Amino acid sequence: MIVDCAVYRDGHRSEGLDDLSDALAAARAVGGFVWIGLHEPSEKEFERVTEEFGLHPLAVEDALNAHQRPKLEVYDDSLFVVLKPVVYEPESDAVSTGEVMIFLGDGFAVTVRHGEGSPLAAVRRRLEEEPELLEKGPTSVLYAIADATVDHYLEVATELQTDMEELEAEVFSPEVGGSRNTASRIYTFKRQVLEFRRATGPLALPLTRLAGTGPTGGGGVAFVDDKARPFFRDVSDHLTRVNESVDGLDRLVSDILSAHLAQTSVRQNDDMRKISAWAAMAAIPTMIAGIYGMNFEHMPELHWVWSYPAVIVVMAALEVLLYRLFKRRGWL
Repeated sequence: MIVDCAVYRDGHRSEGLDDLSDALAAARAVGGFVWIGLHEPSEKEFERVTEEFGLHPLAVEDALNAHQRPKLEVYDDSLFVVLKPVVYEPESDAVSTGEVMIFLGDGFAVTVRHGEGSPLAAVRRRLEEEPELLEKGPTSVLYAIADATVDHYLEVATELQTDMEELEAEVFSPEVGGSRNTASRIYTFKRQVLEFRRATGPLALPLTRLAGTGPTGGGGVAFVDDKARPFFRDVSDHLTRVNESVDGLDRLVSDILSAHLAQTSVRQNDDMRKISAWAAMAAIPTMIAGIYGMNFEHMPELHWVWSYPAVIVVMAALEVLLYRLFKRRGWL
């Protein structure tokens, strides 16, 4: 469905026309551009947009099917960019991703959004409050969406860092560190970091191309105003910070998992030492009682009056001796 359609001229908005070809013609006639926003369009709904703006069929297929990696593709009549906004859900401490596809061409910008998170209405309103930026044409739409997406990455990275600190406290807590659910929580958190990385990592190359700092050097990107490069460099710098943060989280969660497994192993060794110590202490009286429990008629001290108290005293003395020995060695 079409969420919004407007024509922009000299940095100011005028409502779009019902007919897409009329809106595009009107935008080109006044030296402006038309921005059409769609949310999860059907193939039939998007067919009109494809015909009016001459979008490449491969890009159209990607826009309809979604589930794409962040990328930038240049076609004859348009530029196609895929972004993956990330949403942090505080109730479940989970990360979910959506998709935004952006088509830029001569006098038009078409955005296709998949998922309920990260609506573009706020981005449009913020951009409309900056006429000097809107004057740069469709490039301003790409910049505004990329900037908002990466800025939200920073917020999500901060939330994940907070979750990481809570997980660290749980792992190294003497009371909770041995919980059976701890390893499961660590693995779930690692999956969240991986989901975040899939959104932020592949976006680095498209942004460096837009910023003019990619492998191609200073070559420009078609349908993107060269004067917007400093803006994209700023977004690229923010994304670099995000990717560094994600790398740090990934390494740290792996270290935490290793530390948790090591702690579990140490606790198991401690338990085994305690069990072994108590078993050794129980073996001494068991051995003595077993010897004197044999049904032989001729045994030393069997008919001695003080034999029973003597055996009890010997057992007690040996138990005290073993207890102090194991205690001193830290086994008990």
